[in-house]
Amino acid sequence: MSTERTAILLGASGMVGGFCLRALVDDPVYTRVMLFGRRQLPALTRAKVSQRIVGDLATLTAADFRGGQDLFIGLGTTIRKAGSQAEFRRIDVELPLHLTTEAAKAGVEQLVMVSSVGADPRSKNFYIHTKGELEQEVAKLPFKAVHILRPSLLVGKRAEFRLGEKAVMTMAPALDLLTIGPLRKYHSLRAETVGDAMVRIARQGNPGINIYEYSDIVRLTASAA
Repeated sequence: MSTERTAILLGASGMVGGFCLRALVDDPVYTRVMLFGRRQLPALTRAKVSQRIVGDLATLTAADFRGGQDLFIGLGTTIRKAGSQAEFRRIDVELPLHLTTEAAKAGVEQLVMVSSVGADPRSKNFYIHTKGELEQEVAKLPFKAVHILRPSLLVGKRAEFRLGEKAVMTMAPALDLLTIGPLRKYHSLRAETVGDAMVRIARQGNPGINIYEYSDIVRLTASAA
């Protein structure tokens, strides 16, 4: 990897995206961080962070991504918030696929993306199927490297309140006791750990298609510490 790189981050206002942004700002390798989003972020207004307000991310084209080497994506929603499966699929599959396609056209070298544990395009579970579908499609794009993180339950404070998710977070310590052996990949992860791992993964720059589950993500952050 070159010693000076430009990062493009989509989803910086989200729980994982916010921690990814912090890691990028603190990393001396990244001399520029480009953000695209619907609102201005008040935090982390460092000189190397440029923010562009975009009402609809679907309007972004290759020209917007030129000059960046690494694309980080932390976009996502819930079916409840989306309102329907069709709208969920538009936000979680069609939009990221459009953005990654345009980024690849612009010469972006690496994609680092948050997916979900168990992602599988063959699954009958709608959520798992869509995550797997997106993974399958981005793997076809001409990036030098594609890095896909597959966390299970993410623990941390969101800007928006999600009652069901809050309840599961409360039970996470007890549920984690059951995630042993082959079930280890379902162990909960702190959002901060995932955001930090995204940047460490990009720094490694392993070529090809790379999948990271619980143990891989924890190992990355533990070795750094």
